[in-house]
Amino acid sequence: MTSDSLVSLWPAAGVRAHAGNLELRWIDDGLALELARLAARGVHDPERMPFNFPWTRGSAEEVSRNVLTYHWSNRANVGPAKLALEYAVLVDGVVVGSQGASGSEWPILRSVETGSWLGLEHHGRGIGTRMRALMLHLLFDGLEAAEVTSTAFDDNPASNAVSLKTGYEPGGAVRIVREGVAATQIRYRMTRQRWDEVRDRNAGYLGAPVRLEGATELRDFLDATAEVRG
Repeated sequence: MTSDSLVSLWPAAGVRAHAGNLELRWIDDGLALELARLAARGVHDPERMPFNFPWTRGSAEEVSRNVLTYHWSNRANVGPAKLALEYAVLVDGVVVGSQGASGSEWPILRSVETGSWLGLEHHGRGIGTRMRALMLHLLFDGLEAAEVTSTAFDDNPASNAVSLKTGYEPGGAVRIVREGVAATQIRYRMTRQRWDEVRDRNAGYLGAPVRLEGATELRDFLDATAEVRG
């Protein structure tokens, strides 16, 4: 099966978002392997855990397998009832991390929660802000989201800063169990109205015009699938 025929059957595979040297690209097997190798080299300070599920714990091989199985398991979850979009983040053609968004009952709620990670070697370069801004453009302008949320532990200042910088509004805090102990997680929310207020600011972070590919086709696919289901 050619890539063109894959996209015709599964439009999510054809989605791309570009802004200058930054790109979000659907994760095929080749990119999944690159992400697995990147994660094996480190994602965060080992003394901290920024994720609900500690997938970065273990040997390099175990971390790599965690990345592969996660992305393989998510590929089928692109539909109106359950929507999981995962993209490799590339800078100048080099894979630097992953940016995702997930939610349920998309045609009714049009709401997703964003999540991401960067390889440790790419931290401190402002990529986290740019990739989140580009994802927001894809979600709001490309897929017509009504709401986008995000969470971060209170001891993860970088993630909290990105949410605030890109315009999410704080939505309270909850206590959850993280690696067997209680931890506080901060919630953030961005409505469509809020996006309209901060769109230009986020475009400034990207430093180049946004170009979306395949977003309209994916949106139409989700809406059409919902009609069939209904």
